[in-house]
Amino acid sequence: MQRLNPQTAYALHSVQATRAIEQSAFATVPPHTLMQRAGRAVADLACAIAPHARGVWLACGPGNNGGDGLEAAVHLQQRGYQPTVTWLGTSDTLPADAKASWRRAVDSGVRFADAPPVHADLCIDALLGIGSSRAPAGHMAKWISHMRRCCDLVLAVDVPTGLDADTGACTEPAVQADHTLSLLTLKPGLFTASGRDAAGQVWWESLDVPRNAPAIAFLAGRPAGAVAGALTTRPHASHKGSRGDVAVVGGASGMTGAAVLAASAALHAGAGRVYVSLLDPNAAGWAAGHPELMLRPFAELALDRMTVVCGCGGGKPVTEVLAEVIQRAQRLVLDADALNVIAADTQMQTELRLRARPHDTVLTPHPLEAARLLAWSTQEVQAQRLVAAQTIAERFACTVVLKGSGSITAAPGQAPIINPTGNGLLATAGTGDVLAGLLGSHLAAGLTAWEAAWTAGYTHGQIADDWPSNTALTAGALARALR
Repeated sequence: MQRLNPQTAYALHSVQATRAIEQSAFATVPPHTLMQRAGRAVADLACAIAPHARGVWLACGPGNNGGDGLEAAVHLQQRGYQPTVTWLGTSDTLPADAKASWRRAVDSGVRFADAPPVHADLCIDALLGIGSSRAPAGHMAKWISHMRRCCDLVLAVDVPTGLDADTGACTEPAVQADHTLSLLTLKPGLFTASGRDAAGQVWWESLDVPRNAPAIAFLAGRPAGAVAGALTTRPHASHKGSRGDVAVVGGASGMTGAAVLAASAALHAGAGRVYVSLLDPNAAGWAAGHPELMLRPFAELALDRMTVVCGCGGGKPVTEVLAEVIQRAQRLVLDADALNVIAADTQMQTELRLRARPHDTVLTPHPLEAARLLAWSTQEVQAQRLVAAQTIAERFACTVVLKGSGSITAAPGQAPIINPTGNGLLATAGTGDVLAGLLGSHLAAGLTAWEAAWTAGYTHGQIADDWPSNTALTAGALARALR
């Protein structure tokens, strides 16, 4: 069993792939073996996170997830704990392995109760596993509500009840776990949408079974090797031109701060030269405190030799320059109002698809902008984040960063990457502009769009994770903290 390390990359498997891996394992191990391994692992983790727990409540469902909980109760009983089990199953309808664990629990003297204890130091959620899509109801819903009020610590078995293992969407009521032990494989829904809040700290137990099915996505790890070298290594004979030029095009009236934040991020992230072309003709004092940034009229930008970040605070005026940016920019990041223009203009969509350098183009939508690009609702995007990101990437032949909890990087022909870093401190105005500028700097440093996108997301989130918890994180401070 291992606690996930945010610096390490991991393969993520869908429910379908997990079922295939499980079925393959059933052919090579004796019956009940995997459930016994799972129950032992759950008990091991329970003892590790709550070694002094007096009251342990196991809420067990009617299927195999409940069977894992029943097996864990056997091990906890044998180790001197006094677990209480509430169970929604019947011995007549149990799957074979779960029935074997139920019999072991009964024979071991595990206490079964009709109602949960008034208080528990530790609750183990073994209600619904990866195979259920129904919303918890009846006794199950009442028990989930009780967990929220009366349990000091909650450990979910495989996935928190109510969380979709593939998408990260939650059906209410849903368990909010402090820890989740993912069994056999890691599931993408634990890391995006509502997954990170629902799952808490994720642990993984492979059950000693090889993962012989393709991954649906990957969890990003810290940039390493040639990618990290491109971002951090500077030969002694470097000059400002060797780190690439970034031009930020945006900042309409009342929104110049967005463009300046993006430019500041590109500068602090290591771009050699950063130009700003503001779309507000009256923004005379924009450069106060930023003497390193160079103001240029749009007509004077050498777009075909630059990495361009377009759309931050662009407003309606961005419409007048966007077609030329798409046609001429050497490398391109499209954000905010640039995406809104594209979503509403079929000709602009065609220009984007026909762009001469599609592999050097990155779109950075938040869920509402993604919904506009897809003609979906925001709720549909959030319910299918992996699908939404991949669909945008395929439709526009670009790399896409779908922002939000567990930001997703997608590109045509690539398995998506989910970002493990970041937290609620980033929920403040301007942090998306900082990400766009950081991404532009990575492109200018020579990374591909794919590399630039996921590494920028990782770095952006890591700064928030490292930020002092009692200190506000503003977008300006975030930009200055970039390395």
